[in-house]
Amino acid sequence: MPNMIDYIDWRGDLTIGQDPFNEVDNLILSEFCFLDLEGIVPAAETGELVPLRAAVEAYFRRHQGQELRMGVLVPDEILTMAARMAESPRFASMGLGGFCSHIDSHREAQFAALTVDIGDGGIYLAFRGTDDTLVGWKEDFNMAFLSTVPSQPMAVAYVKAAAAAHPGKKLVIGGHSKGGNLAVYSAVHCGGRLRRRIRAVYNNDGPGFKESLVETEAYQTLRERIHTIVPRSSIVGMLLEHDDNYDVVASCEKGIYQHDGFSWEVLGSRFVRLRDISSAGRTSDRTIRDFIGAMDDTQRERFVDALFEVLGSTNARTLTDLSSDRMGAVTAMIRRYKDFDKETRQTLLEAVGVLLKVSAGDWVEDLEERGQELKKLLNVKK
Repeated sequence: MPNMIDYIDWRGDLTIGQDPFNEVDNLILSEFCFLDLEGIVPAAETGELVPLRAAVEAYFRRHQGQELRMGVLVPDEILTMAARMAESPRFASMGLGGFCSHIDSHREAQFAALTVDIGDGGIYLAFRGTDDTLVGWKEDFNMAFLSTVPSQPMAVAYVKAAAAAHPGKKLVIGGHSKGGNLAVYSAVHCGGRLRRRIRAVYNNDGPGFKESLVETEAYQTLRERIHTIVPRSSIVGMLLEHDDNYDVVASCEKGIYQHDGFSWEVLGSRFVRLRDISSAGRTSDRTIRDFIGAMDDTQRERFVDALFEVLGSTNARTLTDLSSDRMGAVTAMIRRYKDFDKETRQTLLEAVGVLLKVSAGDWVEDLEERGQELKKLLNVKK
């Protein structure tokens, strides 16, 4: 089935003036934000912009002769997508500005954002999801016991700065994965005057919050403008407290791999809609919720710290580092695991069991789907 790259190939000749900004455009810009545009796109929110085509050309010139990889869990298709965008009348002339990227291991914060002038009187504020760094993943896990993680107030400050640098512009805010969480958080906390300027908020399979935002007055004023999109077997988008008002879309992948936005199926200017998330997705959601719910905040913090102490024992800074020397990493992690007390070791083993159970659910779902396909085939032959 067609995906975002096919969408650019097929509809990229239509400008925003000819075909209005839509949910597929939103995800494309969310993924585009993963490119490291430091030194290419203006860093300060002064309102200065550079054309997307020029930025992409400069990015590839900078890395000429290098083998470009985005990371273990960050899709390399982003590179192909960016090249197609630069050749597309729909995206090539969009203005880029306000690029920022921060990694702070001491605060356990990973944050990156980009401002895109869509060309229809609005700007899209893209928040990057979790990247390849262990710091970024640690911040994600910290959401299980912290009411606020550092990147969330950073996102609020970014929205305020971008709005001030582009007076009169309508705001569209979005992101994929953690970026979707930041989009919702920043929209809710940016203040009533700015909320009135928000045209739409896109949460593309982003996790929820430790404490529910959905009951707040600020969230309710935005609710009809918040578009939450999750794949059929969503796991990340079902985590923590979230609004049950979401759109389910088809994916060509199974299980956790459906989190990859490039697997989402596109038809025209929309994602292919499904009626509800799968039974495997609901089972995974319950399994993870039960595991997290059995611990208080102190226990959750100990578990997360222990997990990342194990990962950190390898001296790896990224998931790519971990995968490049798997035997050495496994040896170091086992050695560190043995140093923990019995209770901590048990919790870590339970976490492995949860992951295996979730993976088994994906396998069962795949078998069920194949069984349904076989049944249809047999019925046709009759």
